[in-house]
Amino acid sequence: MDKSAKYEVKDLRLADQGMLNIELAEQQMTIVLRIRERFRKEKPFKGLRIGMALHLTKETAVLVRTLVAGGAEVSIASCNPLSTQDDVAAALAKEGVSVFGYKGEDVKKYYEFIDRVIAAKPQITIDDGCDLVTRIHKDYPAQLSGIMGGCEETTTGVIRLRAMERESKLRYPVVAVNDNKTKHLLDNYYGTGQSTLDGIVRATNTLFAGKVFVVAGYGSCGKGLSLRARGMGANVIVTEVDEFKGLQAVLDGFRVMPMAEAAKVGDIFCSVTGDINVIDIHHIKAMKSGAILANSGHFDAEINMKALNKSYKKRRMRESLEEYDVDGKKIYVCAEGRLVNLAAAEGHPSQVMATSFAGQALACEYIACNRSRLKAGVIMLPESLDNEIAKLQLEALGVRVDRLTKEQIEYLSGWGEGT
Repeated sequence: MDKSAKYEVKDLRLADQGMLNIELAEQQMTIVLRIRERFRKEKPFKGLRIGMALHLTKETAVLVRTLVAGGAEVSIASCNPLSTQDDVAAALAKEGVSVFGYKGEDVKKYYEFIDRVIAAKPQITIDDGCDLVTRIHKDYPAQLSGIMGGCEETTTGVIRLRAMERESKLRYPVVAVNDNKTKHLLDNYYGTGQSTLDGIVRATNTLFAGKVFVVAGYGSCGKGLSLRARGMGANVIVTEVDEFKGLQAVLDGFRVMPMAEAAKVGDIFCSVTGDINVIDIHHIKAMKSGAILANSGHFDAEINMKALNKSYKKRRMRESLEEYDVDGKKIYVCAEGRLVNLAAAEGHPSQVMATSFAGQALACEYIACNRSRLKAGVIMLPESLDNEIAKLQLEALGVRVDRLTKEQIEYLSGWGEGT
């Protein structure tokens, strides 16, 4: 391990490869580079400290470089013990960024690294899963007065933030970047579907065609995953607790049933709900030998790994795949039950993350420019900025859309016209 007062990473010698991977990401993230050039000129974060807990990937590095170009002093820790790309972390360290994380860190190290970000006394936080925000609120309340705002990247984190808000515990404004149209649709729907299958393939090298693929949860992530699994030839079953989402899944052509029933027939299972013990031990006991379990939610709570590890013997079959002997049946778990798309693969494609991280960059600027009038709570990025992200991405793709005529604008804004 290489470490100093400013960083702790696996191996600084990986930095050259990390630089190349960041360069590849930047080629697919041109809208973030456009924002970076404006930031470089305008310096919206001059003199500000930004603390981050995000997946340490090549795409995140593009965001970090963009914030630094805007004048920020950035500290970043990993937001998952298995998602760090060690070459990228090394590259950021070589560039002088305060970076803390390596793939395979234990839980103690995980929180130690978050604490090191907090020690830098950030004025803006960027979080993925809300661990940074909750850690500050619980253990470092004296720092709250110095924080002007924050951003949250993922559904699980927004759920936690809204719970804090309901209980009047959230002490500063946090932009729910996850709820941007450009994030929720592109990242959750298109990104999760593709990257989750990528992770399962890298962990198992299994064939999806002809398999029964069980998707737990039919939110944006579940919709994208179900569609991609069907596209790979799988017979998809959806499990849900929400009647309307269950109806959507049926009308989209998928079978819907309780997990207790799906457990008996499924070959591959993946949970994308953000809840705990969605795939519980009694479900696992009902599965057939050879079943593959994966999770693409943020935390490793969706599969009951505590009960599985407590009750059954396991052996490591290959990187990111463990075999459990469950009453004589072989059950395979990908990436220790952690989010499979980042723990076993590289996460979302860079082009997808371009829109998500454009949202993060613009949200930080929004906080910095409006700090005096923002109130504590979960807030949304203005729709105009969300639309600007979509506009930039269309331009990057060389796509144009129509514009309303004056007559059409007047028609849509009036009420006098009828049959």
